[in-house]
Amino acid sequence: MWNNGHMTESMAQPQRVSTHPAAHHPAGYPAPHAVWSRPDDKRAGTPLVVLLHGYGANEADLMGLVPLLPEEFTAVSLRAPQTLGPGAYQWFPLMASDDFDIAQVEAAGDYVLAWLDGVRAQHSSVTLLGFSMGMAMATTLLRRRPREFAAVVGLSGFAIDPGARGWDYVQDGELDGTVPFFWGRDQADPVITQDKIAYTLGWVRERVDLTKIVYDGIMHSISAPEMAHVAEFLTYKVLSND
Repeated sequence: MWNNGHMTESMAQPQRVSTHPAAHHPAGYPAPHAVWSRPDDKRAGTPLVVLLHGYGANEADLMGLVPLLPEEFTAVSLRAPQTLGPGAYQWFPLMASDDFDIAQVEAAGDYVLAWLDGVRAQHSSVTLLGFSMGMAMATTLLRRRPREFAAVVGLSGFAIDPGARGWDYVQDGELDGTVPFFWGRDQADPVITQDKIAYTLGWVRERVDLTKIVYDGIMHSISAPEMAHVAEFLTYKVLSND
């Protein structure tokens, strides 16, 4: 098990770092910074899985999951654009904080999509995998562009609740229940609040092709049995159709 999604140093994979200084991104945001599981000349034609880390982590955090994914995939992990401290980043401020503004969620979404538009052409498909706040990002990207992703994997996370005002940024009405979606969590997760879980449960209904599994005892983390299920999900829902 990996506490809070952080991999041990012994599990870390060789990292091939890329930056995209020419990519369009919101004013004040840095050039995208990512690490890859394969060198550039080995990626063409492979299915891509984009790893989106949680709050306070960085682009190296989820790379330890790569050996547990089907070998056909190229994995890339993108660093969130807002700096919290040395080696610590966030996609947007915590929703319970005074600094939270849904416009920052939208800016982060545009940031990822602009970067992704520059790399997706060489891949046969794109799947999103997010942990914690990274799942909030993954669901936001799917909601923004419902037709562009082969599947989404959400681990110990949630979907953004815009409240009664609605959210023009997303296209939830275009989600027709066909996109494969894996959601793994522990009901005793001490980090993701029940209001977020309740909203996410309502959001997934009729919008995605849901595989939902509860893992007792993992709290706010990722376990080996969960990753075995993720690998099976990706094999049957993505590779079989790729």
